[in-house]
Formats: sequence, structure tokens, C-alpha cells
Amino acid sequence: MRRRSPPRTADRAWQRAQRASRRWAIWGAAIGSALGLLAFAPATWLAQGVHAATGERLLLADAQGSVWSGSAVAVLQGGPGSRDAAALPGRLRWALTPHWSGLTLTLQQSCCVQGDLTIGLQPGWQGLTLTLPARPAGVGQWPAQWLSGLGAPWNTLQLGGNIRVSTPGFKLHSVAGRTQLNGALDLDLVDARSRVSPVDPLGSYRLTLRSDASSGESAALTLDTLDGALRLTGTGQWTGVRLRFRGEARAADGQEAGLANLLNIIGRRQGALSVISIG
Repeated sequence: MRRRSPPRTADRAWQRAQRASRRWAIWGAAIGSALGLLAFAPATWLAQGVHAATGERLLLADAQGSVWSGSAVAVLQGGPGSRDAAALPGRLRWALTPHWSGLTLTLQQSCCVQGDLTIGLQPGWQGLTLTLPARPAGVGQWPAQWLSGLGAPWNTLQLGGNIRVSTPGFKLHSVAGRTQLNGALDLDLVDARSRVSPVDPLGSYRLTLRSDASSGESAALTLDTLDGALRLTGTGQWTGVRLRFRGEARAADGQEAGLANLLNIIGRRQGALSVISIG
């Protein structure tokens, strides 16, 4: 009479436990590797993302460090295929800190940023919200020459002077390809000059961008002359996907000859006026 084998239920349970343990080990290793990769993600990843998001117009060159804490040289370019480029002096340094409601980006650059500039970033399922806190005394100032990296017409004008930025608070919300704005930005071009005009300085100017929560999909632009030989005025609107602007440039009394070439370049001549039209 043959002897019956004892039940192998315990062996099968042990094997199932071993397989489950191996699966958990594999998942744990994968998650740990992903978190480690994210924690030590190189700064070049951030540089590539910024370059793509700006249509290849802002390059973080020679990026060093990590996504979370690094530095690079800020370079403006003319976009895909352009050979124009202009770099700011020194290095732009950043620190990216996660918290319960999003991320905090802190920027430092001795040449241009006033103190530590803290920007709130709140990613969402459909977009990103960027919050710039009130800085009425100034966000910073940048050399106008930096704009020459964007190509025409800036590379022709070769502007000199400084661009100063201030804000009572500003929020940008990008969702589904549209941009919504809330708040205000003031951009002052101080003691402007250009290689195409012998008049130095040309003057100082203010471009104001204003919007509110009730009309967040559109923002009003206003261009005014603070002082100078070149007189600029204009108004416009940003509709979330498109910019429309109409302005005029003219020479102050007695400055017509020195500004004639510049007026021919920056707009369409209508007698003494140069008409500026965008969009």
C-alpha cells in the first residue's frame, strides 16, 4: 500500500510570500531610485526645461549644481536657429524649496537682482501659477544691452541704459495654453541710448502692465515718457494669447536731425511721427 504525501499547503504559502516579498523589494528599489534621482537631479535638467519653455530664448548656460540648488549664466537668445546671444555678468543662483502648497524659488544675482527674490510656484493639473510678491522699491535692474541677444530689432538698436522692474504684487496663471494675469508690473528704461542715434541719452521711459482678477485674461499696457529727447507714448492689451500695441515716437523740439535715423527704424514714418504697431 502506497504512502500518501503530506499536504504541501505550507510550502505553497511560503513560496507565495517569497514572491510577494521580491515584488515589494523591486518596487521599493524602483521608488527609492526615482526619489534619489529626483533629489540629485542635475541643474542641466532645469536648464533644458527653461530653454524649451521659453522657445529657446532664455538659456541657463554652464549650469552647475542640482535642480534644487544651482547656478548658471543667464543668456538671452533669438530663438531657434538664431546666432544672436547676450549674457548677463556673473552667475544667477537659485534655490528651489518644496512645501505643502507648492514650491518656493529664490533667486540671487549680484549684478541685477535686488537682494533675494522669492517667487511662489504652484503646479496644478492643468497649469502653473507664479506669484511675485510686492516689491515697490524694485525687483532689480538689468542692462538694456542684454536685449540685443533676442535678435531684431534689438541687435540693430543696441540699446544702452538700465531696465528697472518694480511691482505692487503680480500673479501669472498659465493653463491650457492661455495666460491669466493679476496685478501690475512697472518696467522703467532709464537713460536709454542707441548706437543708431548720436543723441545720448535718448531719455527715460515707463512701460506699465496692469490687470485684475475680474479681467485676468486681459491686461492693459501703457507706455509713457518720463523725460528725454525721444518722446514715446502708447497703449496696448495682452489677451492671454496675443499682444496688441499701438504707439507713437517723435523727436522733442530741436532734436529732429539727431533722431531721424532712429525714428525710421522703430516704426512707420508719418511725417514727424513714427508709428509703432504690434499685433
